[in-house]
Amino acid sequence: MNTRSAFDFSRRTFLRSLAGGSVLLPGLVSQLLAEDAATASSSDPLAPKRPHHSPKAKRVIFLYMSGGVSHVDSWDPKPKLFTDAGKTVAVDEFQGRKGDFKMFAKRPQWEFARHGRCGTEVSSLFPHMAGCVDDLCVIRSMKSDHTNHYEATLGIHTGSFTFARPSIGSWVSYGLGSENRNLPSFIVIAPKTPYAGGQVWASDFLPGAHQGTLVLPGTEPVANIQRRVESSRLQELELGALAKMNQRHIATRSEDPMLSARIKSFETAFGMQAEMPEVFDLSKESDATLKLYGLERGSTKGFAWQCLVARRLAERGVRFVELIDVGSSDNWDAHGDMLTHTPLARNVDQAIAGLLRDLKSRGMLDDTLVVWTTEFGRTPFNNAADAKGREHHHWVFSSWLAGAGVKAGSVYGESDDYGINVGNNPVHVHDFHATILHLMGLDHERLTYRHSGRDYRLTDVAGNVVKGLLT
Repeated sequence: MNTRSAFDFSRRTFLRSLAGGSVLLPGLVSQLLAEDAATASSSDPLAPKRPHHSPKAKRVIFLYMSGGVSHVDSWDPKPKLFTDAGKTVAVDEFQGRKGDFKMFAKRPQWEFARHGRCGTEVSSLFPHMAGCVDDLCVIRSMKSDHTNHYEATLGIHTGSFTFARPSIGSWVSYGLGSENRNLPSFIVIAPKTPYAGGQVWASDFLPGAHQGTLVLPGTEPVANIQRRVESSRLQELELGALAKMNQRHIATRSEDPMLSARIKSFETAFGMQAEMPEVFDLSKESDATLKLYGLERGSTKGFAWQCLVARRLAERGVRFVELIDVGSSDNWDAHGDMLTHTPLARNVDQAIAGLLRDLKSRGMLDDTLVVWTTEFGRTPFNNAADAKGREHHHWVFSSWLAGAGVKAGSVYGESDDYGINVGNNPVHVHDFHATILHLMGLDHERLTYRHSGRDYRLTDVAGNVVKGLLT
């Protein structure tokens, strides 16, 4: 038998053939075949790594509301907006344009009330999350650098408002590695493409193994997860042939540390065949659990499904799970009418509250950091007294943290009387990221990667850990 003829085509062609027809997933192809120019510190980029200091959190569930949730209609009560609605206010910028503008204060659409033992005020837009305030640290003084969706979305995910950079999930994966080699360390569940597209979960110049794996809610959350060849025996033969080629290839390239990493990433793809379908099988979840999330049995739609799957991924050691509620259209971008917030809130409110309560009942909230954010808020004013909607507003907005190491039942920072600017204790996006990394045991100034002659980090050259958010 002429063994040479069996392997006469290129290794890369064979890998792509396997990727398309067998064990590999489209979401992992870039990870498996990426040409990483930089040198890795380990032959296995997903091997568990020691944190810089003792972590409070083992994992992150990052809840991203796309489009700009109005802070003054949700988490930031402003009594003067109720009493002074229609009065004029002067601002020096409107929708990114500098100048002297006379605007009209706009009344919030929902009433606020105190909740929980802590008495944190939340609007009636989020009645279920309002019942969880004793576990939340609400930040009312968030700041961003850009008023456009694309740039602000990029900033809240990567710390860069202008250029593509690695996502926060990729940085966490790079810094800590994986707890479960049968699943990716960073998974994103999104029904539609958000602003900034795949850059939201991209690894950019970090090794490709740290890129987020996209899951699409539905009957086939990860494409090609099932074996396409006729039998497991045939698949084993394919993998055996691949292993031989890999060993022959690496034997002549012992100086390339990334080659071993790319080979090892096949193991993750193969492991996903066994473990990922079980993650999505909710048939053994109790009726009480499904009711907690507001999920109908058998349904794979809505944020409730995303939240329950996130809990199951967290249980199985996935380091960073991001949930995106909607895409780059039909989102929280309420220019025309604030009432479009109503169905969007209904989609996420009970599901997020259910996730928090479920994690807490299982003892997982003690070492899971839950993050809720959006890219910016909405203007407390508009250019017409009768305007039904609100515009983009990056000067101040609201987010919250819950879980491991977070000061539960508290509020940090405040905006001014109308919610136009930060009143005190500003939390810039870089500070927000530095604090998340700190809770994961990572020093944001030490978590760096050498690229193009410069050491890059998630927080660029800024950022401080916000100690007031922590226990």
